Amino acid sequence: MQQMRKYWQHFPAHKYLPLALRLAMIALFLWCINKPTKRLVVYGPPQTVQTANPKIGVHTRLTDEVEEWKIQRTLQMVGQMGSPWVVEYFPWGYYEPVKGKYDWGHPDVVVNHAVAQGLTVIARIDFVPEWARPPGTTSRYLDRDHFDDYGDFIYAFVDHFKGRVNHIIIWNEPNLSFEWGYRPVDPEAYVELLRIAYQRAKEANPDVQVLAAGLAPTIAPPGSEWGMDDLIYLQRMYDAGAADYIDGMAIHAYGMTFPPDDPADPQQINFSRAELIYEVMARNGDGDKPCYITEGGWNDHPRWTKAVRPYQRLEYTIRAYEKALTEWDWCEAVALWAFRYPWPQKTYQDSFAFVTPEFVPKPVYLETMHYARNEPFEFLER
Repeated sequence: MQQMRKYWQHFPAHKYLPLALRLAMIALFLWCINKPTKRLVVYGPPQTVQTANPKIGVHTRLTDEVEEWKIQRTLQMVGQMGSPWVVEYFPWGYYEPVKGKYDWGHPDVVVNHAVAQGLTVIARIDFVPEWARPPGTTSRYLDRDHFDDYGDFIYAFVDHFKGRVNHIIIWNEPNLSFEWGYRPVDPEAYVELLRIAYQRAKEANPDVQVLAAGLAPTIAPPGSEWGMDDLIYLQRMYDAGAADYIDGMAIHAYGMTFPPDDPADPQQINFSRAELIYEVMARNGDGDKPCYITEGGWNDHPRWTKAVRPYQRLEYTIRAYEKALTEWDWCEAVALWAFRYPWPQKTYQDSFAFVTPEFVPKPVYLETMHYARNEPFEFLER
């Protein structure tokens, strides 16, 4: 403010300026002397994740994170927690807004920082651009006339990220009407999309691992307008020939209010339901293919009916990672939802996070870090 007073002393005519203009000039002056500067972000030396459990993973949400330093800090904290796996969302519509015109700026930043931190990226790819769907439809609406367009994007993505991203997920929860553009779900149509995407991905990189979409765990009754039981949907996928077009399976495994050792039951949604997905695979001759839990976990919101107590979340999370390590040899990674949101969701979703938007570690982050380091649990032992 002292600088501003000196400035006005040498500009006596300010007395005669209209009030609005004077205020505008003051605002401009203050902006000039306080203008924010862009942070310089450097990758630094390549990192290696140190962990006692190589299956620990988290689902990051960096799609809408704008500032590069926040992307870097998020992924640094993932590695420091002891998690070598991340699942990240790469919306097709963001990166091909015009057919054949690709914008890899933001995804390059995310992937390059992940690689620098020694993390393995699993890329989920969906979200239909406006040019590939009818007017008035949602970003999940993809008809057969545009399956080849999705295949073209898969080719471009896999080719661009060859050597950096070696796992891709084709679509997301297609057994829900919402995720299928508010249309009746169609396992056979999804397998056709999977076939096209698989073939194009392998053309770009024969070594890329193509994963079937994680299905929403649901016990929807037959004929439901909202979705289809995931076990029934998966069997229909196999009946339609899905085995020829997948290298592995993405699984969504939410614990709801049940502990991770709650027994698997076709009429129950719990963490162990993942075992039933694998059993369907094994019955169809795919038991030698790996599974990746790409969403899952527990919520400790104090007023959500599907949440658990905070201490239970800590115990259940650590047990889930340990169970995958010691009992589920078919499971390659357990990437729980969700590491950090760029801004507060102001709903129960915030209580899934491991870290606040301001990078404050929550107890579940600290417990996982201690577990990954083979250290005593800071909170569980109290």
